[in-house]
Amino acid sequence: MTTPFLQWRPHPWHGLEIGPDAPHIVNAYIEITPFDLMKYEVDKTTGYLRVDRPQRTSSQPPALYGFIPKTYCGDRVGRLAPGAERGDGDPLDICVISERPITKSEIVLHARVVGGLQLIDRGEADDKIVAVLIGDYVWGEIKEMRDLPPVLVERLEHYFSTYKMVPGQASPIEIASMYDAAHAMRVIEAAVEDYRESFG
Repeated sequence: MTTPFLQWRPHPWHGLEIGPDAPHIVNAYIEITPFDLMKYEVDKTTGYLRVDRPQRTSSQPPALYGFIPKTYCGDRVGRLAPGAERGDGDPLDICVISERPITKSEIVLHARVVGGLQLIDRGEADDKIVAVLIGDYVWGEIKEMRDLPPVLVERLEHYFSTYKMVPGQASPIEIASMYDAAHAMRVIEAAVEDYRESFG
């Protein structure tokens, strides 16, 4: 009797690839959809999705939200963010815009990088790369943040400036700037180098 070939699910941070066309086109692992009222996050030890916290406010993510595999926000990413003391020690976050609703998380997709938001969270760089779903019939040909409808960018900025707010307290998040695709790709390259230095 033959022994069946066993396959293990790769860790989404360390076991998936960033993609052959990075930093222009990247793989994104999605943790949260625009329909989620809970903040989910990949457990760094097991690779499974866990509940990080219920969203305190009524704000919902305006785009798919996750991270780019084999990236790490360390010293190099921190140096690209004026006012930050360091990177936040997590994989690099990414928001992916899709015209068709995607209701499932724990999926991998290909996305074209169009820009990003430079967030400072308690002195740490917490950049949010913005991208569009490859093959999307509405957004798929967008190349730069400036080509997105301003209201969509406003929603991204509002979500990230409020998603950690506690009533009666100031938000710990500062949105320092919005940047173009060229700078977003520099941030990705820095995060790849930070990852290699930290994890080999």
